[in-house]
Amino acid sequence: MSDSGCDRVQADAQAHGVQIEFAPRGDAGSLQEAAANLGIEPREIVKTLVARAKRTQTARDHSYVIALIPGDRQVDWAALRKLAGFKKLSMASPEQGLEATGYRPGTITPFGAEAADGTRWPIYADASISGRICMGAGAPGINLFVQAEELFAAYGVITGEIAKPLTGQTPPPA
Repeated sequence: MSDSGCDRVQADAQAHGVQIEFAPRGDAGSLQEAAANLGIEPREIVKTLVARAKRTQTARDHSYVIALIPGDRQVDWAALRKLAGFKKLSMASPEQGLEATGYRPGTITPFGAEAADGTRWPIYADASISGRICMGAGAPGINLFVQAEELFAAYGVITGEIAKPLTGQTPPPA
């Protein structure tokens, strides 16, 4: 891959001893379309979300956290706040996501994600994520595949029940 985002992703994965595989996805207007282009189910795509975080409701200073959520689910904000120990979390704007990770929305990945000053943010993942997963690869039209357990171990990912069914969906039977 010659794209600088993919180069950064590859270099960071190698530095952490994680094997990744790039896959061209082409244009996709939705997660469902992206999954279809890749020949996988939407739940196999892991969304990498950036949240603004504050320790107290009135704090002026903020930081960020990265949340990994299965493609067919959404963030359970209350659960993520509890797991991460923050009083306030909200979805970062596209500009804030770029500032926090160096990647544009739709390309964000934990690999090489850091602020301009080199700050890396804690990563939280839903406990249901396992096995071979697909995620953003730092560049438009490209995804990567990785073993979740390898990623989690190399990057110190904290897992917990932080996802819930998308609004309007009924949860799968237990």
